[in-house]
Amino acid sequence: MKKERKDNSFLKQPFYEGGDQALKTFITENLKYPEQALSHKIEGSIPITYDINFKGEVTDVILLHHLGHGCDDEAIRLVKLLKFKVPKLPRGMRVIFHKKITIHFRLPKHQDTPTPEAPSVSYQITYTSASVPTKESEPKKQENSYTYTVHFGS
Repeated sequence: MKKERKDNSFLKQPFYEGGDQALKTFITENLKYPEQALSHKIEGSIPITYDINFKGEVTDVILLHHLGHGCDDEAIRLVKLLKFKVPKLPRGMRVIFHKKITIHFRLPKHQDTPTPEAPSVSYQITYTSASVPTKESEPKKQENSYTYTVHFGS
């Protein structure tokens, strides 16, 4: 008969339900790249420390590096959305846990939306005028072709 092993840690750390892969998926799906950062083509990573209370809620967020252009606010918003599972604490203790995460801002490979600049639009119109001879004895007149190209935008 085997003895049950006791857990060595007195306090169990909070965890994101579904593990690290679910955490990465959540961040990828909920990250909204700021428009200002897109227009200035800002990329980078923001390391963040945050506190988790005994209920599993993120309470305090501290940025260790700043990118600006709306990325800092988006990183804070994203981390505050996280919810963790906290194992039952002994004797009803109320403990605050400290964790770190890095939020990466990478420009999309291809953008579905046009850039903020006005798109260039062009129309091409071609007129062709040709005269058809009424009699076989009349000489054939020369065909005239005109092409107009009009550009709108920058």
